[in-house]
Amino acid sequence: MSLQHDDKPADTDFEQVVADYLIAHPDFLVRHPEVLAEIDIPHPTGSAVSLIERQVRILREQNHHMRDQLADLVAIARENDTLARRLHRLTLALIEARAFDEVLNTLQDELRNLFHADAVEMKLFSAEELAAHKAEHGPAMFTDFIECERPTCGKLPAEQLEYLFGSQAAETGSVALIPLHAPPLVGVLAIGSHDPQRFHAEKSVDFLKRLADIVSATLSAVSSPGS
Repeated sequence: MSLQHDDKPADTDFEQVVADYLIAHPDFLVRHPEVLAEIDIPHPTGSAVSLIERQVRILREQNHHMRDQLADLVAIARENDTLARRLHRLTLALIEARAFDEVLNTLQDELRNLFHADAVEMKLFSAEELAAHKAEHGPAMFTDFIECERPTCGKLPAEQLEYLFGSQAAETGSVALIPLHAPPLVGVLAIGSHDPQRFHAEKSVDFLKRLADIVSATLSAVSSPGS
């Protein structure tokens, strides 16, 4: 003997419960407009779409779009708050540095720990060093970038990767490159990631500008490399 289960009566009973509740609480949809926004009620006009139905559909689409925009803004705000706290911590750590080597060690430790960097390198040059190299080799590869004074994100040419990261160049998928100005020295701070999208070309550089100012000021306050 086989047993057959019929869920239809249960479904019917549940629908009746919902109907009875709505009848007993006529202001429910007023108090919960988000429920009303998700309900689809066809208008009995045959194959034609009524003006009201069309307007409701447009408003619903706009509502969903605004929700998505709000979610994106909240995510950006949270990320900016996290970056601000990390930058504050890095700044406090750099204040304690008294020599070039301490600045470099602090940057490598903090940027790896706080910003999940896979590689951190800093190169500083004097004006004489830049002038001594051909434009396509060594420090002179970054002359235009340093003079522009604007950080950048994305992929770098193989020669620049090799100069900055050495044996780690092949593993570096994307780079945040930051110009440094600490007269009489100039240079670059390179933050590398294995992830090609970690520092993509469209990424905002506002945070990197602040980092450039902080590191440059710190380098100006400490002794030069080797001194």
